[in-house]
Amino acid sequence: MSGSLPTNPASPEPVPETAPEPAPNPAADPAGALVRARSLIGAWAKVSVLQFFLAEAVVISGWAGTHPYSRRFNVISDLGAAHCGIYAGRDVCSPLHWLMNLSFVVQGLAMVVGAVLLSTVLFRVAALPDVPPHVRNPVWGWIVRALVAVAGVGMVLVGLVPEDTVTALHDTGALLFFVPGGLALLALGWSWRGLRAVSWILLLAGAVSLVSTVLFRFVQGLEPGTLERLMAYPITIGLAVVGLTVARGVHQARSAMKARARLATEA
Repeated sequence: MSGSLPTNPASPEPVPETAPEPAPNPAADPAGALVRARSLIGAWAKVSVLQFFLAEAVVISGWAGTHPYSRRFNVISDLGAAHCGIYAGRDVCSPLHWLMNLSFVVQGLAMVVGAVLLSTVLFRVAALPDVPPHVRNPVWGWIVRALVAVAGVGMVLVGLVPEDTVTALHDTGALLFFVPGGLALLALGWSWRGLRAVSWILLLAGAVSLVSTVLFRFVQGLEPGTLERLMAYPITIGLAVVGLTVARGVHQARSAMKARARLATEA
């Protein structure tokens, strides 16, 4: 008997369940790390170190020493000296010393906050958020964070212990600020090389600070105020540049993510 057996109508194939999207991984998504609020806070913490220059100008205006304060021959710590008199051969009298020391502490805390809140991946790629993390060795990020934190602790110590109280402790704090601070700029500038021109600013600032630190320590007869400012100013300005760069990166990353979300909604 010829013929074909009836066939059952094809049953619809089951629709596979869609696996949930994995949670974003900051190490694999630097843009995601950039948009976090803590990144923005950490960035502006870096920028806040610029308050130092305003505080310095105000405290100098209140100087009451026998001779006018000289940025060439008076070191910055003279502005924070707690007593009037002769210190290390310099006539020192700073009635607003509390303001200068408060500025030191605020600057140091801002550095520590920035080091804690800004992630390692952020330090590595903030200059150009689209660069994947593997482009730069992650070790650089950890080195920079550690150095900035140590430098911040040193600056806090400088503010809490004026030069004419416990000199050895004050000098230790200053050393912890100058050396790790300069090294941090060198490390970050090197890790950002080829990403932005700002890397060369950081490298130059770090080099100037460290060379001036060596000259201040080992070469006699140079202007101490000038040298110390060549040690300190590049670190302060360099960290502010880092903060502005990161803040700009945060803004760019947020704008890009909002644009992608808008396109996904319209699709």
